Amino acid sequence: MVVTMATKAQCLHLTAAMLCISLVLPSFADLQRFEHPAKADGRLSFLVVGDWGRRGFYNQSEVALQMGRIGEKLDIDFVISTGDNFYDDGLEGVNDPAFEESFSKIYTAKSLQKQWYSVLGNHDYRGNVEAQLSPVLQKIDSRWLCQRSFILNTEIAEFFFVDTTPFVDDYYKETDHKYDWRGVSPRRTYITNLLKANNVELYINGHDHCLERISTPDSPIQFLTSGAGSKAWRGDVNVKRLNGDDVKFFYDGQGFMSVQLTQTEAVVVFYDVFGKELHKWEVSKQLYSAM
Repeated sequence: MVVTMATKAQCLHLTAAMLCISLVLPSFADLQRFEHPAKADGRLSFLVVGDWGRRGFYNQSEVALQMGRIGEKLDIDFVISTGDNFYDDGLEGVNDPAFEESFSKIYTAKSLQKQWYSVLGNHDYRGNVEAQLSPVLQKIDSRWLCQRSFILNTEIAEFFFVDTTPFVDDYYKETDHKYDWRGVSPRRTYITNLLKANNVELYINGHDHCLERISTPDSPIQFLTSGAGSKAWRGDVNVKRLNGDDVKFFYDGQGFMSVQLTQTEAVVVFYDVFGKELHKWEVSKQLYSAM
């Protein structure tokens, strides 16, 4: 899933993606739009968490507790979920108790009673995809909003969400699991409705069960991973292999990420399961006049 954030004055162009895949899409015209105004002073803040829905196990509850604490401190406007919302095989239907047991009863902090903007991950496709997209879930918990692809306008920035799971060829070849591809067939038609992101600076993904920031000298894009909402990679991945010059930060434990935006600044912070600040990245830009 991709999210492009562009300020009204064209001073920041930020993209977030919910899978580590680069995309080329020609048009946003057919995407549904939602409005979520920034604060009166022009500030916008939100949390990003991914790969979380395990009924509180694998430290999901502990991560949720710290999200609530940081969310209150930053006075967040909303939460973004990067996918793999319900393990191991998505939801069975709109009445699946996993929805409340992994979402409503876990993220109970007052600061987290804000809108959640969510996309699907590969594990979600193993269940009833239409259930997660159904407005019935919004009647159970009004915070929930999940669609394949959509646009979120916050006045100071626009977010473009794109569901990228159908772009992964291996999922179509996999025989161990059954995937619910309703709504994406024919696949070629779905894939051709894509976006081309220009002057992108932030690309946020989940799927990988870690926290990470990658930056290369030949690209202005910061690649940010927030996929550690419950079970993490610790002990499963060779960290030394990841410690190249392009990897500015890597953490294989549980945690989440915060983003604060103004028209001229962006601040990204990664936190562990105890709410400890692990890594911080900031960028400032001169405000350009609107065209």
